[in-house]
Amino acid sequence: MKVIFGFEQGRRALDRTGSLPSVDANLEAVVSKIVESVRINGDNALKALTREYDGVQLESFEVAKPEIEAAKSCVDIELLRALDYAANRILDYHQIQKTNIDSYFSLMKGRQLSRPLERVGLYAPGGKAYYPSTVLMTALPAKAAGAGTIYLATPPGPEGKIPAPTLAAAAIAGVDGVFSIGGAQAIAAFAYGTQCIPRVDKICGPGNKFVMTAKKLVFGDVAIDGLQGPSEVLIIADSNSNPRYCATDMLAQAEHDPDATSVLVTTSEKLARNVLGEIKEIGNSNSRHDIIVQSLNAKGKIIIVDNIDEAIELSNIYAPEHLCLLSEQASARLADFKHAGCVFTGPSATVAIGDYVAGPSHALPTSGTARFSSPLNVWDFLKIIDVVDVDNELIQQSGHVAVTIAEAEGLSAHALAIKSRM
Repeated sequence: MKVIFGFEQGRRALDRTGSLPSVDANLEAVVSKIVESVRINGDNALKALTREYDGVQLESFEVAKPEIEAAKSCVDIELLRALDYAANRILDYHQIQKTNIDSYFSLMKGRQLSRPLERVGLYAPGGKAYYPSTVLMTALPAKAAGAGTIYLATPPGPEGKIPAPTLAAAAIAGVDGVFSIGGAQAIAAFAYGTQCIPRVDKICGPGNKFVMTAKKLVFGDVAIDGLQGPSEVLIIADSNSNPRYCATDMLAQAEHDPDATSVLVTTSEKLARNVLGEIKEIGNSNSRHDIIVQSLNAKGKIIIVDNIDEAIELSNIYAPEHLCLLSEQASARLADFKHAGCVFTGPSATVAIGDYVAGPSHALPTSGTARFSSPLNVWDFLKIIDVVDVDNELIQQSGHVAVTIAEAEGLSAHALAIKSRM
């Protein structure tokens, strides 16, 4: 874990605006080959790639609907209730968002209509681990938006089966079809369609570097939600903050992945020392200790600054995926924060509650893209149609202006189309 003193050193450590992230040419070449193989050879390519990358032989990728529904009876009752509870909160949140989007407005002879996407493909990571929470966090915003058909792709486990909790989450969320396919090949299948897997209008959901590279390569042939990379948190704390709260949230991010990033920015050197002690004490007993050590050694940072103004400025420079405000001073200055995927405030603030039950989707912009990107939400599954009511009043009032601009651009037919109505 790197400890950094002073704003200027902290700025150098967190500034991600000066250069573009490096492109792994070898990875892009491998993924490009996978994508092209699926585009040309369809299911035959999927079978070969699943053998190669997942180590299983599958003859069919679609999970039968009775199997999806039956998964609920295979899951521990406490987990099933937890998934139901989380699903209701996530759906309620996004239905309220949809209601506000649908508010009618009319201005200057124009209005907007929102229309849901007809087919969406969702990706949930899997294989060695499984993430039913990601199924809920991606499918339920789509459901709230009214998306026509919702498909899910997730990698098969070692036995060639999708874990029951993932299928149970799909059943709870009302997913229309589930496919046992992972990695870049799943993204290519959704982008171009195969004999078994339908082509979709948009692909959403997080994944590993193969998945993210594939999403980048197919963008344009299909819409994507964004390129969510390894998870990250920036915590702001002061001398009054609870060091154990700081430590547990840093550990919670670090256990995701060796590439996950945990950053603490504090105005108190004493708190920084206490947090380091807590991390050592708690982290040693964690079941994912090796991953935590790799993450914190490679990406972990504690930055000590002089005041809360410097802490806020560092956060705005970093544009974190998760921003956790464990300082009352910082929480009172929420209006001063410009960039973040999701902000957690309050005396018990923790990112982990947002990962499961808070309501907003946990699919968030990473790698500094919170400067221009938003969390996955209802808007991701809607498109806008503008409607313009052209009556005589609009033609007489504004037609001559449009004619002037059209003629300046040398588009005489445009001008004539307007003149003929004047």
